[in-house]
Amino acid sequence: MNRPARLVPAALVTTAALLLTACGSGEDDGSSSDKIKGAGREGSASASASASASAATDGRPEITLPKTFQANFESWTNSDPKLQAIINDGREELRSKYAAITESAPDSEAVAFYNSGNSLATARTWIKSFVDTDDSLIGEVRVYNPQVHINNTGSGVLFYCVDERKASTKNRKTGKVTATPDKPESVLQYRARLDKTAQGVWKTVSLETVAGGCG
Repeated sequence: MNRPARLVPAALVTTAALLLTACGSGEDDGSSSDKIKGAGREGSASASASASASAATDGRPEITLPKTFQANFESWTNSDPKLQAIINDGREELRSKYAAITESAPDSEAVAFYNSGNSLATARTWIKSFVDTDDSLIGEVRVYNPQVHINNTGSGVLFYCVDERKASTKNRKTGKVTATPDKPESVLQYRARLDKTAQGVWKTVSLETVAGGCG
């Protein structure tokens, strides 16, 4: 949301949206950019902000977002249980980062639960950039159009869109609010690669964003 250019390439500074700093530098090895084939999004059920609460019994962390900032997941369903598992963990990966920012917790265990390798390092740096300036998030983001498949190496490939135009940053000390620009570039496409652990968790191992990538 018009964040300082801590991780953003200079060419993107003028149109930097909230999550461009999270992974806009492209930590990906190419796998997450696989062309989506046979991707599915079915149903119209929305995942609530507390959707992970019931998942705590299987070892997954419970993630709660404040009423002042919400992530609304639209049509986040798939008829294939294997693909549904990927998009579920992809959803919680994103929510864990939002929660870490609102809680000012750069070392969040939930973020580590859903990320590994370069993806974890980049997420930590991005979250810390908010903590260092004492900023939090307010408003809401719309997360939609999940497209998912399993590639020939067994990794999950998940693309989805995040519309940040109704969200802002708010400084905890001064109360200053900085709104996300109401521009097409503030709608980002996320491209993630996830690997399944022995415990059955689909961890994000690489992630990139494309500003304005959702058309």
